[in-house]
Amino acid sequence: MRVLIAEDDPDLASELAKVMRAAGFATDTAENGEDAVHLGDTEPYDAAVVDVGMPRLDGFSVVQQWRAAARNFPVLILTARDTWSDKVQGFRAGADDYLTKPFVSEEVVMRVRAMIRRASGYAASIVQCGGLVFDSQMGGFEFEGEPLRLTGFEWRVLSTLMLRKELVVSRSELIERVYEFNSDANSNSIEVIIGRLRRKIGACMIETVRGHGYRLTCSRE
Repeated sequence: MRVLIAEDDPDLASELAKVMRAAGFATDTAENGEDAVHLGDTEPYDAAVVDVGMPRLDGFSVVQQWRAAARNFPVLILTARDTWSDKVQGFRAGADDYLTKPFVSEEVVMRVRAMIRRASGYAASIVQCGGLVFDSQMGGFEFEGEPLRLTGFEWRVLSTLMLRKELVVSRSELIERVYEFNSDANSNSIEVIIGRLRRKIGACMIETVRGHGYRLTCSRE
């Protein structure tokens, strides 16, 4: 899964990107509002973390422009403002959650996970597909009762398929959601990751839909 971090403080942006990557997410960063709008309009993000006080265009305006353009990925607003009126402004702009500075970086990860889960249509944090269980709040997988050890790329692919279980996800979409902006990704690399996942959870759980992509199926033969 892929997240945009729009933050003009380079130290904070770097820290957030580091924590999000450690949690398994692909991350891109924007240091001003105009760049954030452009990336949100052109890249397929699962969520965005947006600071209010950015140069060129403030965070509220960024979210408003995304929503006006029908960009519906969930957005977490970061701000030093803690008044109720500021929170109302954020939600009216189209934000899904609001976090006041200072904060613990790991809380951002938890809130982003919760936003993505809700956007995918799951109210509960536990998502199950056959013997595969995904704790979408903590980010961990189990398979047949045992913890599943995954690389970062494997986690991004499997979590994307898990939140869309029984639906076909195209190779191009997986590439866009697994790799960061300007990466040298290709369909062959996705096939390698799919192959490794099949060895860990069983080949029959990830179906190749010829000409379209892959589907995580919950009924194993």
